[in-house]
This record gives sequence, structure tokens and C-alpha cells, in this order.
Amino acid sequence: MSNTLDGKVVLITGASSGIGEATALALSAEGARVAAGARRSERLEALAGKAPGEMLALDLDVTDQESVRAAVGRTVERFGGLDILVNNAGVMLPGPIAGADVSEWTRMVETNLLGSMYTVHAALPYLLERKGAVVQVSSTSGRIASAGNGVYAATKFGVTAFSEALRQEVTAQGVRVVVVEPGFVATELTGHITDPTMRDTARRLAASMRTLQPGDIADAVVYALTQPEHVAVNEILIRPTDQTQ
Repeated sequence: MSNTLDGKVVLITGASSGIGEATALALSAEGARVAAGARRSERLEALAGKAPGEMLALDLDVTDQESVRAAVGRTVERFGGLDILVNNAGVMLPGPIAGADVSEWTRMVETNLLGSMYTVHAALPYLLERKGAVVQVSSTSGRIASAGNGVYAATKFGVTAFSEALRQEVTAQGVRVVVVEPGFVATELTGHITDPTMRDTARRLAASMRTLQPGDIADAVVYALTQPEHVAVNEILIRPTDQTQ
């Protein structure tokens, strides 16, 4: 028998589009009370209007520790606690290492890796109190590095390493840690690529396959979170059938 998410309190980062938006709506449909955080707050208001259940829109920048602590605090103040954290905020700025704009490296490390760590750190006392769950949205790039994706892959490998250490620290206290590793998903992520060659490569890849949709990843998150309490789905790797790497 699956656990119900009815009444559970969820905080989702990067909820203004793509996987985060789809996951917020899917968990709301399962009865969860959702705090949806992102920098594009105007999109969150529209998202809250579409949600089937109660949803709190939060102006959240995961690279700013004070913003993270404030978002967790507002979530707990509004809903009385926190059961689930979905760390989804991320940015992908691929390009060759030689001649790179290293400010893009900093942005990826701060968002994908440190942002995830900051949010776990702020949320963990409340998750421990309720024997909750952490969902870390990583990537196939957290398993396989490729030319042009070195720094992005490094951040995602980092998420995997951090998540495994976290799991070992908190699983005996009833907190489950789930790493979700999507392959190619049709989201806005590739639209932020500044390197022309990598941008064209991403477009060609998208055109060559039946890409995953954000809802496919949201369904996987729901699956992991609705297992019985003694079952921990620690890792889910999801690729399009047509994706070879």
C-alpha cells in the first residue's frame, strides 16, 4: 500500500518552469500543500492559480543563503512544518573548458551544487522532526561526463556525492533521500546556453529523439514519495528511449 501525500508539506525549488513546475502541480494533485520557490515570482503566482490544492509562492534564490533560510521559514510558518524538500533549481551552461567564461562555472556551482546544499541545510531540522524526505533532481550528467559538459557534470556528480553522504547520515533517523537523474527533458534549460556550438548541438539532439516531458519526471518523484515508509527509493535514472548516452 502506498503512502498518501495528503496534507504533507512540500518545498520545491526552481518551481517556475519545467520539472519544478510539473512536480509542484503533481504533488498538489496528490494532496500535498506546496511551497513553490523560484526567482521568477510572477510565474509562481500563475502556477499557484493552476494548482488543485493550497500553494504558497516564494521568491527564492538558492544561491543566497538568507533567501533560502527565509523561504524555509515562511514555509514552516504558513504550513506548520516541512515534510518534503524537492531540490530542483539548476542551470546548464555547457561549453569547452579552454577559453570558457568562468563566471558561468561559478553560476553553475552556486546554483546546482551549493544551492542544493544550502537548501538541505536549512530544511533538515524540520525534515528530521517529521521523518521526511529529500528529493535531489540531478542528471544523467551526474553519472557520465562528456566533452563540453565538464563543469555541469562536476556539479551533478557533486549532488550525487552529497546526497549519498546525506543518506548515510539521516536514513537511520527516518529521512529518505532520493536522487532523480533525468536524461534529455524538454525544458527551458537548453535555452540558457550561451555557447553557439553547444546550443546547436542541444537543438539537434532534441530534434533527434522523443524527449522526456517534465511530467514524466514529476511522475517519478510522486512514485518515490508514495512508497511505504520502510521503502527508500534512493535513485531513479530516467532516459528517453531514444537516448543512447
